[in-house]
Amino acid sequence: MTLLDHLRRMAGNNLWSNDRLYRAVLQLKPGEFEAARTSFFPSIKATLNHILAVDLLYIDFLEEGGIGAKAYDDFASFDDAADLAAAQTEFDRRLIAFCNALSEADLDRRVITDRRGDGMIPERIGDILAHVFLHDIHHRGQVHAMLSGTSVKPPQLDEFLLDYDLRLRSAEVERLGLGNQTSATS
Repeated sequence: MTLLDHLRRMAGNNLWSNDRLYRAVLQLKPGEFEAARTSFFPSIKATLNHILAVDLLYIDFLEEGGIGAKAYDDFASFDDAADLAAAQTEFDRRLIAFCNALSEADLDRRVITDRRGDGMIPERIGDILAHVFLHDIHHRGQVHAMLSGTSVKPPQLDEFLLDYDLRLRSAEVERLGLGNQTSATS
């Protein structure tokens, strides 16, 4: 497996993990989505909005969209979990398409990241993608923990990469159109 193959699989994992997480979130009782909780961000709603805001910031950097830090600053938080889920799915599919269009050489290509007062910092595409995946996993873990204090059982989020776990994700993989990205034997 190449690094590019791995990053493409991680983009698929983002879609799959977010789909599982949002399916749980959409089952919350009224008030649980926005309820104050102990975590880095004060609620499930705030944490999920943060994930998407940062995703949109970094995809602008990756695509060299020219919006820069304003992509984060101008992000309008979602109050409705279903609308937020739809926007996250749209981003996840955009990220998959971006990764699928990359070549191995693109991973070392630098794009400008707008760090406001710290300047315009060139970063490697491969490093940015790795950062995005780590960031999303980190904050999904916080949402997962917060779900433990709700009426909804947190979903399993680590059954994506191994062939052994294929039986546990096959229906979702098929529904999401990810069949070619999830198996080491494919």
